[in-house]
Amino acid sequence: MTTDLEGRKALVTGGASGIGLACARELAGRGARVVVADINAEAAEAAAAEIGGEAWHVDLSRTRDLDALELDVDVLVNNAGLQRVSPVDEFDPDAFRLLHDIMLISPFLLIRASLPHMYGRGWGRIVNISSVHGLRASAYKSAYVSAKHGLEGLSKVTALEGGPHGVTSNCINPAYVRTPLVEKQIADQARVHGIPEDEVVEKVMLTETAVKRLVEPEEVASLVGWLTSDAAGMATGASYTIDGGWTAR
Repeated sequence: MTTDLEGRKALVTGGASGIGLACARELAGRGARVVVADINAEAAEAAAAEIGGEAWHVDLSRTRDLDALELDVDVLVNNAGLQRVSPVDEFDPDAFRLLHDIMLISPFLLIRASLPHMYGRGWGRIVNISSVHGLRASAYKSAYVSAKHGLEGLSKVTALEGGPHGVTSNCINPAYVRTPLVEKQIADQARVHGIPEDEVVEKVMLTETAVKRLVEPEEVASLVGWLTSDAAGMATGASYTIDGGWTAR
């Protein structure tokens, strides 16, 4: 693997498991010093120890705590997320706010905290782990879909402002990825769709894709690796799908 991130510092939110852990491993393998940010302190410490990085125990729902934050990172991967599945008329307002705090407000605040350092060095890479739901909607996911659509807009504005300073900003849009987040929503999906849990993957998660399997975390991380490299200096303001053909429809 190339070591084009040697001497760079990276921050990955939700970095202790799933896509985030795969990204942390990818960036560390490319030479970066990786900060693993996660609400699970023990898991963050374990992940950081594995890759020779640092752990940051943080609750990204506490957005006010991030208002005055300053970050000296060259690479920022906004990955932390969660899901709630419920009809709009039954959706818990606090759950809606929570998803937006973690998946839209906190990415804004982390980008805001990172840009001065990136601008000062004339180089930076921001990768926002969005979703196919940043480009398409699905029923029962009003909070997640709206937060991801907002993240897409935030990423594009950041790309326009960051371009003159050597900073790129992009989204990655995977379909369902084989992660704990996806596994945890199977019961909710079964309930709202009125089907058994063992039919959720086939009848809900894979129904729109041409390639009938879940995305692997390492596949997402490989694209993160490229987007953070020097070879991707002209790749900015874009949304890169890894969705098995979902958005080809």
